[in-house]
Amino acid sequence: MVYAAPFMPFGSLARFGKFMRRLALLLAVIASFFALPALAQVIDVPGREPPPSTTDTRNLWILDLSTGGRVTIWLRPDVAPKMVARIKTLTREKFYDGLAFHRVIDGFMAQGGDPDGDGTGGSKLPNVEKEFNYLPHVRGAVAAARANDENSANSQFYIMFAPKFSLDKKYTVFGRVIDGMQYVDAIERGEPPANPSRIVHAYIASDNPPPYQAAAPVALPETVAPLPATAPRKPAPAAKRPQPARAR
Repeated sequence: MVYAAPFMPFGSLARFGKFMRRLALLLAVIASFFALPALAQVIDVPGREPPPSTTDTRNLWILDLSTGGRVTIWLRPDVAPKMVARIKTLTREKFYDGLAFHRVIDGFMAQGGDPDGDGTGGSKLPNVEKEFNYLPHVRGAVAAARANDENSANSQFYIMFAPKFSLDKKYTVFGRVIDGMQYVDAIERGEPPANPSRIVHAYIASDNPPPYQAAAPVALPETVAPLPATAPRKPAPAAKRPQPARAR
């Protein structure tokens, strides 16, 4: 006995196929929030450079944030070797230590890595050529910020709060947050933020960074309260000299 699939008219089949494509897209978006970050972006393709392990400390970028904790970013030299090399170089030069997240849009992304703090700055090193790849702009994705020139990436980067697939293959995605995303979510919003969150320290995990330490409170200059104003003393009245008696 042969079991055949139920027949469906062409028009109904087309509508059903369209519905299923939309459903698949919706499920993919939902999965990007909940899928394991390390596994969701590994696509095994013959001839393609294999990604590093998520436990390879040579490719784990550590950001200690002023928001209260440590963020671990899995770097992807298999798809963006030039940008990953730049991140490692600047990190080891302590370039990122103390820099603020100067552009933070709720529901979109947090941008940092600018020594000028206004989105116009970068390092003294040459710009990095584009390395657009298949990694999607999902929650936790880390990508290189750039100007209109596709080859103008330098030191700035952004971390996605939520998926934005319209940016795919237009910016170089070079990593993804695999731990500490709650500290990214806590970054102060604003363009620029009134009280910007900062990178306290940045490390490459293989360099054996110390445990997370919160930023030291900024010491305010010591001020001495002025003494209460006092009125100047009035000079004591001069003593009256005795006058000689008048002769009668």
